[in-house]
Amino acid sequence: MAKFDAPEITVEELKQKLDRKEDIFLLDVREQFEYDIARLENARLIPLGQLPDRVSELEPFKDREIAVYCKAGGRSGRAVQLLRGRGFLGAVNVAGGIDAWSERIDPTVASY
Repeated sequence: MAKFDAPEITVEELKQKLDRKEDIFLLDVREQFEYDIARLENARLIPLGQLPDRVSELEPFKDREIAVYCKAGGRSGRAVQLLRGRGFLGAVNVAGGIDAWSERIDPTVASY
C-alpha cells in the first residue's frame, strides 16, 4: 500500500474519539455505490474525483479535525494532501479505511 505524506489516525483512535463525542467531521471519499454498501454513521460523501470542485462545501469544518476515509486508505491519503494544501490543517487519513473499521471495530459494517 502506498504511503502518503499525510497524518494518519488508526480506526481504534477514531472509535475512541467518536465514543468521547469529540468534535470530529467524517469525510468519505469513495464512490456512491461504495457508500451505499457500507459507511460510517454521519459521514459526508464527497468522492475523491469531485473533491477539488466541492472543497468549498467543507469550509464550515475548516477548523475542525476531519477524518477522511475510503476503502483502504489510498484515496483518502490523496484527499488529505489536497485538503491540507488548501488550509484544512485538521485533515487526517483513516489508516486502512473502512476495510480496517469493518475488520477491527465493527464487523456489521459490510466488507466488499
